[in-house]
Amino acid sequence: MDNHVRIFDTTLRDGEQSPGATMTLEEKLRIARKLSDLGVDIIEAGFPAASPGELASVRQIASVVERGEVAALCRTREPDIEAAWKAIGSARHPRLHVFIATSKLHMEHKLKMSAEDVLEEIARGVKSCADHCRSVEFSAEDATRTDLSFLKEAFACAIEHGATTLNIPDTVGYTMPAEYHEIVAEVMEVVGDRDVVVSTHCHNDLGLAVANSIAAIAAGARQVECCVNGIGERAGNAALEEIVMALKTRKDLLGCDTRIHTREIMNVSRLVSQVTGLHVAASKPIVGRNAFAHESGIHQHGMLKNRNTYEIMLPEDIGLEESKLVLGKHSGKAALANRLDELGYRLPQAELVKVFERFKALADKKKNIYDADLIALVADDLGGDHVRYTLKSVAFSGGTGQAPQATVVVADDDGEHASEGTGNGPVHAVIDALKGATNQREVVMTEYRIDALSGGSDAQGRVTLSIEADGLVSRGQATDIDVVMASAKAYLAALNHRVQQQASVHRKVAGV
Repeated sequence: MDNHVRIFDTTLRDGEQSPGATMTLEEKLRIARKLSDLGVDIIEAGFPAASPGELASVRQIASVVERGEVAALCRTREPDIEAAWKAIGSARHPRLHVFIATSKLHMEHKLKMSAEDVLEEIARGVKSCADHCRSVEFSAEDATRTDLSFLKEAFACAIEHGATTLNIPDTVGYTMPAEYHEIVAEVMEVVGDRDVVVSTHCHNDLGLAVANSIAAIAAGARQVECCVNGIGERAGNAALEEIVMALKTRKDLLGCDTRIHTREIMNVSRLVSQVTGLHVAASKPIVGRNAFAHESGIHQHGMLKNRNTYEIMLPEDIGLEESKLVLGKHSGKAALANRLDELGYRLPQAELVKVFERFKALADKKKNIYDADLIALVADDLGGDHVRYTLKSVAFSGGTGQAPQATVVVADDDGEHASEGTGNGPVHAVIDALKGATNQREVVMTEYRIDALSGGSDAQGRVTLSIEADGLVSRGQATDIDVVMASAKAYLAALNHRVQQQASVHRKVAGV
């Protein structure tokens, strides 16, 4: 059996039917070119009978696609077929995709037609398409809720009148993998040894679109209709990237593959997300930002030893540069040491232990730790041997209509010292209190700057400041989620820097 699974991408047609995902012509053209670069076999460009604008859009798309087929959707009605052919007739490789519903529910309540009427429509519509085009796909809408014997009769009729592809849509995402496998197997018997491809089109209402598509492939289907990022009506369609990578990763089991250039997957995913405004969930398989991220300490340790321990595919295969070890509260010392090493910090074991303790304390307050956070942790820990002042505690009081007040406790060689301070804001108050606790009232702060180390509301603030007294300028820097605490730490760091500067001056005077 042919082991090539054809990828029929319907992002521009079914995907655009996602609420809020309407695209401009230019956006559709950008996506169409990307899909062509990706290597999809068939691009379904739209439903030309929907409007004159849609017809013109499909025609434009057909004109820019150089590789693969371009399909246009149409009902079995003659005006639909004529509009579809007008739109794609000039394509290098055109396909007409004609459909009609076959389930009893749809025939009775939507079409108001009998089974015999539907068979006549299939015969007429498919033949009309075949008169225009060599590649004709017939879809039995709501196939998975259609009586199986009638479904097989409908498909036999379509083959007889020129269909080259038979599509079995799970229109409302109702079927289950085992059931769908059986339906596809039955349709394969109808096809027999004729040169007709069986196709799947699965919706994700029960979260089974990809699983059902894989089950269909196992039963003999050799075309999968899908959308980039799994977008589409209601809960979406089978996700192109998941199907492609499932076939690539488990070729040993399924014996099939696609002709997709997988290294383009991330680029296409980002473009579709950008154009449609439909964001990709962080936990989305393959293309979600966490798909190749590892936070658990056990997982990270395994990844550092051998990436195959927790990755079943390479991130490079879909266009990502590398896996990402997300450092958080579950991360272990090995992952921290590895990332610090990559950042250029090769710490002795004793210092690593201290930084790891600070890292864990920060991770309890902040979900994700970024490189800038790690650099700040190490920098804050490099105080040297000349640390005179250590911040023990900070407390605030005050509210609406009351001046902020701060109480601090600072330890030095002579013990602990408490002091209170006031100001026109909490930072001003805490600095005033620190001046009292350190008996350094003559010191003047000459520079103050605060920067966010990363995005998000839990970003750490880095405070950088300068102080001056007796002509000596000293600097301090510190980070904390609480910017007032960062300010207090930075001020003490500047005082400690001042102590080091004074000691250096004394050594020079003494000729040491």
